Amino acid sequence: MAKELKTIGVLTSGGDAPGMNAAIRAVVREALGKGLKVKGIKRGYAGLLQEEIIDMEARDVSDTIQKGGTILQTARCMEFTTPEGQQRGAQVCKKHGIDGVIVVGGDGSFKGAQKLAALGINTVGLPGTIDLDIACTEYTIGFDTAVNTAMQAIDKVRDTSTSHERCSIIEVMGRGAGFIALWTGIANGAEDILLPERYDYDEQKLVNHIIENRKRGKQHHIIINAEGIGHSVSMARRIEAATGIETRATILGHMQRGGSPTCKDRVYASIMGALAVDLLCQGKSNRVVAYHNGEFVDYDIDEALAMKKGISEYQFEVCKNLSI
Repeated sequence: MAKELKTIGVLTSGGDAPGMNAAIRAVVREALGKGLKVKGIKRGYAGLLQEEIIDMEARDVSDTIQKGGTILQTARCMEFTTPEGQQRGAQVCKKHGIDGVIVVGGDGSFKGAQKLAALGINTVGLPGTIDLDIACTEYTIGFDTAVNTAMQAIDKVRDTSTSHERCSIIEVMGRGAGFIALWTGIANGAEDILLPERYDYDEQKLVNHIIENRKRGKQHHIIINAEGIGHSVSMARRIEAATGIETRATILGHMQRGGSPTCKDRVYASIMGALAVDLLCQGKSNRVVAYHNGEFVDYDIDEALAMKKGISEYQFEVCKNLSI
């Protein structure tokens, strides 16, 4: 017979994302409503190993749904990638009476949850990353806020770029995934987008495109560059030298991680957090909550980690076609 669930732990791991607090709030209140105890684990797996564990009540998550970042804080933990660290993490959970753990983070965080599940701690993962790069889900907590933050910033850069008849290279986040670049490329009407999944590093094509557009009377040229390609400042210098057109680089950076989450991030994160608690109450473990075809669903972590996700070829073509 499965052990009765009495106490749930919740942690946020890896990069922070707007909406994580909404997920934490939902976990705490859904669990308390079911008569369970909730332990907040601070600073992700690093905090678990250091036993930075606090009791959480409904009041502890009041006035948090509108806040960016994570009230539990987050960190990356190399020690937890080792068998010794994983064993220690499971022992700490058992020591504090934690029967199940809800992990909010990305693929790396899910691998940690997978290891805890194998060691007897029931786990459920929630997809929390601004990069939208978790293959099993069409939505990740924080992406909507991040892409809207980037879109608004790019609109502002476009205004000054037009005034000065400049070329502007705007670098957005996305080390291995170009979803923020793709979405802002479409939303902001960028003339070029450089994605880690597609870019061939042929700068002459960019130079030719800029010159052709200037001949057609375009007063600006916006290039969205994903972080995974980077080197925006040196790229701007080379393009200015090749075209004779003043070129500036703007790196949006970590502002995309912060800020008050959008309605979508608050609502979806809340539903996912509540569903994670429900799954643990059903005795499920080694699961990932996802959004697919308009429904909130769950997958086995092993299955989720084996899935692959790429840029939609059609969306990429649309972005290029609409930039003409």
